[in-house]
Amino acid sequence: MRNTSQQYDGVIAACRSLFVNKMTDYGSAWRILRLPSLTDQIFIKAQRIRSLQENEVRKVNEGEASEFVGIINYSIMALIQLELGVAEQPDLDTAKATRLYDAKISETKQLMEAKNHDYGEAWRDMRISSLTDLILQKVLRVKQIEDNKGKTLVSEGIDANYQDMINYSVFALIHMGETA
Repeated sequence: MRNTSQQYDGVIAACRSLFVNKMTDYGSAWRILRLPSLTDQIFIKAQRIRSLQENEVRKVNEGEASEFVGIINYSIMALIQLELGVAEQPDLDTAKATRLYDAKISETKQLMEAKNHDYGEAWRDMRISSLTDLILQKVLRVKQIEDNKGKTLVSEGIDANYQDMINYSVFALIHMGETA
């Protein structure tokens, strides 16, 4: 698997650092967010990435990379919310939130490694715009499952969709790092 595992860890280290720093600044205020609110935040970020990819004019001086990082961190928050439920007040200190973050990333990386093995690293031949479209598709799937009150007939659960969004975002950031 070439150096995918190390590249993955490098991307996640930067995302984790931002998460820890924001926990230090803001605490766990995000714990009050319901899943649809987190899903909408991810949707906004993915939609902005697509807009940046399609439009030549930018009015805000932030690029795609920071939005992919946001998708990763919001998706991890959503996975934590799925496990713990929504809190009425911030209830996690930085150390506990970071342990939960690490656990969710560990599970998500294991999923990536299994899929990467089976798919033969096909993502390496994909365009960043295709990864963006796949993220948007996953967000729309999650929104539909949420609208269906979590009921599905044959589909994977919400957690698998959040994990895929994380992994697609990591792949996009790896691509961006290789072309920088």
